[in-house]
Amino acid sequence: MRDSLGTRYRLAAACLLIVAGLSEQTLSANRNAAGRERLLLWPQGAPLATGKHEYDKPSIEIYSPPKNSSNGCAVVVCPGGGYGHLALGHEGDAIGKWFNSFGVTAFILRYRIAPHYHHPAPMLDVQRAIRTVRSRAKQWHVDPARIGVMGFSAGGHLASTAATHFDKGNPHAADPIDRDSCRPDFAILCYPVVTMTLPYTHRGSRRNLLGKHPDAKLVEEFSNEKQVTKNTPPTFLFCTNADRAVPAENSVLFYLALRKAQVPAELHIFEPGRHGLGLAPNNPAVSAWPGLCKTWLKGRGVLKVSK
Repeated sequence: MRDSLGTRYRLAAACLLIVAGLSEQTLSANRNAAGRERLLLWPQGAPLATGKHEYDKPSIEIYSPPKNSSNGCAVVVCPGGGYGHLALGHEGDAIGKWFNSFGVTAFILRYRIAPHYHHPAPMLDVQRAIRTVRSRAKQWHVDPARIGVMGFSAGGHLASTAATHFDKGNPHAADPIDRDSCRPDFAILCYPVVTMTLPYTHRGSRRNLLGKHPDAKLVEEFSNEKQVTKNTPPTFLFCTNADRAVPAENSVLFYLALRKAQVPAELHIFEPGRHGLGLAPNNPAVSAWPGLCKTWLKGRGVLKVSK
């Protein structure tokens, strides 16, 4: 009898260890080497997904500031890469850490890209990311009325798409996340692709998003300077005059559209600076933009501490 009980105890203990190990393994699978949580936007599979590879699974990586410095503001960040790759380093990780340095929670978006995906997958991904952050705002200590979107280069086009193509959510949706609005409360566009029309579009981004011979209606619809309305959120833009990859006209056209619609906006065009500088730590002139952006956010009142 004693041997039988002892055997049972040992088996039970072994089972607990196995379960604990599996739980830890599952937890680790959702975190990167830095211990940050990575959350799939559609855990059961994204719409239009064609497989189960990593590139089929759009996600957000969560950069949370220390609790004692968090101010309740959140930003979904769209790295650039011409809709063909993702610049997750200088336009992702570095940006998340920068936001954390002044209390903002950042969500780095891994959206779907060519050659596996084209429109509308990236748009669906950024809209879902904004809805997800808003729906889980309490969990992440975020104010649902202070959720912005930010994008670099082609990620800037995606961010400007989020700022001009949005809805209030479907209150009758079976998925609770889909009941929330995907409208960002502000936008930050960094040397963004904005237009899909010639001569100022970035041809590679247009091809990767809309195809080699896109329908004229799609070109019009996703030339986002043409989609600005009075409901487009306040926007901060910066670019450089020397940028030959994505001409400054992209930012100028969007700024003028915002101005015409009487949407609060701020535009900075630096004279020097190549495309894709990120925070521009080695460029004395362009490195001023993060401070200018932070000042703009303060002026907009989005860095206030939640009560």
